[in-house]
Amino acid sequence: MNEFDQELKKRISHIEEILDHYLPKPEGFQKTVLKAMNTTVKAGGKRLRPMLMEETYKMFGGKEKVIEPFMAAIEMIHTYSLIHDDLPALDNDDYRRGQKTCHIVYGEDMAILAGDALLNYAFETASSAFALEDADLPKVAEAIRILARKPGIYGMIGGQAADVELEGTVLSMEQIMFIHHNKTSALIEACMMIGAVLAGASPEDVKAMEECGRKIGLAFQIQDDILDITGQEEVIGKPVGSDEKNQKTTYVSIKGLEQAGKDVERISLEAVEILRTYDTSNGYLTGLAEYLIHRTC
Repeated sequence: MNEFDQELKKRISHIEEILDHYLPKPEGFQKTVLKAMNTTVKAGGKRLRPMLMEETYKMFGGKEKVIEPFMAAIEMIHTYSLIHDDLPALDNDDYRRGQKTCHIVYGEDMAILAGDALLNYAFETASSAFALEDADLPKVAEAIRILARKPGIYGMIGGQAADVELEGTVLSMEQIMFIHHNKTSALIEACMMIGAVLAGASPEDVKAMEECGRKIGLAFQIQDDILDITGQEEVIGKPVGSDEKNQKTTYVSIKGLEQAGKDVERISLEAVEILRTYDTSNGYLTGLAEYLIHRTC
């Protein structure tokens, strides 16, 4: 295991501890939905979004605990989106991260409620930052504003809505880019913006992190499209070839596999160039962004 992988493992363990602290206890008459929430959040994953958030926070000099409820909240929002994406009405997937999806284990009704609950509880969790001793209240308020907008109708949900409505049609590159920028990039933008805001970064620097997150998200999604063709099911933890099977227009189906790979490289370099302006201490965030984009699973 190389040094980066060792550091990655430490950070994942740290994030798991934060999630354990903020996830609700599965008790009371609503314990089934609470269990569905908790087990789905804890069903693996590399915790890259909260990691991006915390590393951005550190890069801008943040040292306090105020980032932690937001780290938990973004993972709750990400997980809720996966639960709903997997539902029969949307992608109808039986497996996620190599395990049976929430609706397969708990039923479609409870999966819908678990997704709803995670979204709502994410904001309950993030708003707990107001009560922390180290909280700068205007910064927390701005971070919550970003957390509300980026996963919403002008971000992730907007991209998901377009993706669902346009399913089965031949998409233009403009439509694909809209879906990718919103469905995937918006949440990554939120992570990096919130990290910068809570650390006291300038508006210009927050804008730069938004742009960086946009590029990371786009490269990430194109790589995801590539992996749907070239990946191995046992490695990526979900079925491959689903895009072709569903006759779905993707970035790869328009540009071709070779050009898509070149575009991932180009967009990645653009993101890294932004990061290198700020990431001058240990370069971990830059390495993390490259790892995220060039993953094989």
